[in-house]
Amino acid sequence: MSIAIYTLTSSLHDEAAVEATTQEFLGGLGIEYEMMGGDYTTYGSHSLELIYVRTGGTEGIFKGLLPLLQRVSDQPFYLLTSGKSNSLAASMEILSYLRQREIKGEILHGSKEYVSHQIGLLAQVGQARQQLKGSRLGVVGAPSDWLIASRADREAVREHLGVDLVDIPMTELLSAYDRVPTDVTDAALESLSPTSAVRASVPGATRIYHALKQVVEARNLKGLTIRCFDLLTAVHNTGCVALARLNAEGIVAGCEGDVPAALSMMVGRALTGVSGFQCNPARIDPEQGELMLAHCTIPLNLVERYELDTHFESGIGVGIRGYMPLGPVTLFKLSGDLSRCFAVHATLVSNESLPDLCRTQQVIRLEDPGLAAYFLNNPIGNHHIVLPGHHKELINRFVRTIS
Repeated sequence: MSIAIYTLTSSLHDEAAVEATTQEFLGGLGIEYEMMGGDYTTYGSHSLELIYVRTGGTEGIFKGLLPLLQRVSDQPFYLLTSGKSNSLAASMEILSYLRQREIKGEILHGSKEYVSHQIGLLAQVGQARQQLKGSRLGVVGAPSDWLIASRADREAVREHLGVDLVDIPMTELLSAYDRVPTDVTDAALESLSPTSAVRASVPGATRIYHALKQVVEARNLKGLTIRCFDLLTAVHNTGCVALARLNAEGIVAGCEGDVPAALSMMVGRALTGVSGFQCNPARIDPEQGELMLAHCTIPLNLVERYELDTHFESGIGVGIRGYMPLGPVTLFKLSGDLSRCFAVHATLVSNESLPDLCRTQQVIRLEDPGLAAYFLNNPIGNHHIVLPGHHKELINRFVRTIS
């Protein structure tokens, strides 16, 4: 993560006084940065670029620089101001000029603690956007037929996230599966198998994992989502183990060919370092703001422990019952055209193991019980993503840069 600070300074102001203000202001922020001064030749190459408007009378300087800056960067313009030497007034004039031209920008101004916090968030957002830019998400076998509202706008995804969606036929995965030796297995998983039927399915589940790894490497993917229910008939097994392992290894791996869910996981990983738990609400208590969330796989690096069972709907293959640490979580979802985002804070209050639901089951309590109405009135599809920790502010900051 790199933060660069560029400056705008009017020649009418005393340089010594301006420099003293600069040292006092930037030193009080407590951040690490590269001071670029008035040399904008490297603009666009850092996680975050700040334009420190040091004095008034700089509006024309910025106007002259704008065409160059737009050519090298598609990031919003962040105008940093100390509030001295008419810097805030100049920043407001510059921001108004940007708004008139529908160019994104923002003034960073306030207490040192507030400004420092905002810079930290923006640096994380910038780093996430750098990670996403040029990445490829595989869609293996097309979205499941029942995901009638969960499609993606490919052009919007490419333009605003920098992610290319790559269609991959299921036959390509099945060919890779056939190339994996039939005797490959995972001794640790076999030892966790509660029944002979689950134990007998471990080699096949392991072959699916190795086959998906082959597809990821051959297609140069940063992530994938798979039409996993087709595996039930094609190889009489499930992708639950494969997805759990891939996510733990840093490769985003989603279920049911749900592209918006997988994109949400990619954004979550870029921002927080983990893919999150793709799940769907099974039950909702709108009065208490509690939700039961469930799915048959969860990234293995999110859980304290896990157990194996069959896949819930089919009763075959290998499903995973994972137990995440209790505590703060964020429930998150981006729409497929990136026009909507749902991000709320909640608390994971229990992990359950009821027999009539998908194997990993979480009860979460929303910070604001009234937000439960979203799921009943205007949801973004059925799948949502659970991220450990509270990240609503960071996610919303990210979304503002792409909307």
